[in-house]
Amino acid sequence: MSIKPPLTDLPIKTADSGFYNGFSVNVAVVSKIIISILAVWCIVWPIQAGAVLGTWNAIILELFASWYIYVIAGFVITCLILAIWPTAGRMKLGMATDEPEFTNFSWFSMMFGAGIGVGMLTWAVAEPVTHFQNNPQVIQGITDGGAENNILTAYEWSYLHWGFSAWSTYAIAGLALAFFAYRRGLPLTIRSALTPLFGKSLSGVLGHIIDIVAVVATILGVAQTLGFGVEQFVAGLNRIGIGGLVQEDGSATTIGIIVALLFIMGASTLSALSGVGKGIKWLSNINMGLSIFLLAFFIIFGATWFGVNAFFVGIWEYLKALPWMSFNVFSSDGVEGSESFLLAQWQGWWPVFYWAWWIAFAPFVGLFLARISKGRTIREFVLGAMIVPALMCFVWFAWAGGTAIDLELNGDAGGVIFDAANGDKIFAMTEFMLSPISEVLAWGMAVLIVVLLMTFLVTSADSAVLIVNTINAAGDEGPKARPHILFWGGALALVVGGLLLSGGTGAIQTAMVIGALPFSVVMVLMCVSLIKAIFNDGRREAAGVPTTHDEIPSVTPAE
Repeated sequence: MSIKPPLTDLPIKTADSGFYNGFSVNVAVVSKIIISILAVWCIVWPIQAGAVLGTWNAIILELFASWYIYVIAGFVITCLILAIWPTAGRMKLGMATDEPEFTNFSWFSMMFGAGIGVGMLTWAVAEPVTHFQNNPQVIQGITDGGAENNILTAYEWSYLHWGFSAWSTYAIAGLALAFFAYRRGLPLTIRSALTPLFGKSLSGVLGHIIDIVAVVATILGVAQTLGFGVEQFVAGLNRIGIGGLVQEDGSATTIGIIVALLFIMGASTLSALSGVGKGIKWLSNINMGLSIFLLAFFIIFGATWFGVNAFFVGIWEYLKALPWMSFNVFSSDGVEGSESFLLAQWQGWWPVFYWAWWIAFAPFVGLFLARISKGRTIREFVLGAMIVPALMCFVWFAWAGGTAIDLELNGDAGGVIFDAANGDKIFAMTEFMLSPISEVLAWGMAVLIVVLLMTFLVTSADSAVLIVNTINAAGDEGPKARPHILFWGGALALVVGGLLLSGGTGAIQTAMVIGALPFSVVMVLMCVSLIKAIFNDGRREAAGVPTTHDEIPSVTPAE
């Protein structure tokens, strides 16, 4: 039996007039209803919402922790297979004549900015410091918390969470979207990535459900980023002299949350209304310049040689431990306070949380990666998306986090950094470093970090709004009606604010872990779909059958 050309037409019904002109009404309306219900629930009944979310979180950690662990490990393996598979490696994400639109430097810079953003400002300092004090090896008595023998262990876990596992998740989503959009000519939306499995049935209810799941996951994934960012933004405002926004424990007050969200979401909505070519591009340029300056400060004036060791030796230790860390699942014996209980609890707090976050963030980052990667080969895309941004994360962790650990380890800081809230650690560290020289310099650095943080938050929020609208518009980047941009900007602010009020960042974490669960199934199907499509394209090429949409003159059956 001869192999047929691939499916190159997936009609998705959109409204041709009225308020939802250009949008898939089924996807847009249902997505808005789900997010609106969540926001109202958390704002009107915050105590009940916090209690219910806490119960759900315990159930998910008990039943699905191993699922998240194994799924992310599977993404890493899938990326490695696609990179070394000759048939896959040489295929272009586009036509045979397509060339990359961006230089390698610009491509890497945009990938890093899209996938990391505000995370580096919070976790590049906070995470190595936290794991330096406690991690599974400390719980098991193998290393000592806060001691020199625990430094590299702290970096193993920090690199695990922000390294190849995270970026393989983004790579899978981006590769699937780019492959089917630019080789098949299908809509740039999540459902298109599953056409080898479900064919034209994705034009209907099944496809609507997949896109709705992607929209909800995106909102909750970005809400997690903004939740951490709001706490850190308020901490920064407090450091530069704007009082009354922080509680005694370092968390943001209700007034602080409202002020931060009004400022950030107002700016991001205005940026989204101006479009990618103006607002987002302008903010991205500011991001890059300020990020380079801040990182250079830590490398030159921070713990330079400590960072060198944390980077090179830390990566080697991470690579050696990666197989075990990727597949190991800690099981609790149910006895509170026991070693197995503490290990399972730690895994739920860290790897499981991160894996859910990256999965929820994958539609957002993946769609962006797809848009900037047309014309590149699959091997180039996979290796570029997995390795280069991960190395940039390692640089941040090595020198920013390394400086914090070194200052505390040699006794100079005296707990100033350790005792600060996670979002406040970078401010505490730079103030400690610069205050003896000049209070004005310390204040100026705090202002710079606040400005950088704001640009990261605004860029993440406005990009998320535009990408959610793209999915709602069946992959069309054209219709961006102002009312829809205003709705999603407001909805995102209300979700973040409501969840913070109902249980702080822990409530956002729980909601995000729940929202990521159905999309994790979609991503597993993406892996299967990609492998099937590439295998069939290899057979088509051998048989002289067209594989890209420009070679196929008419609508063809599904694979």
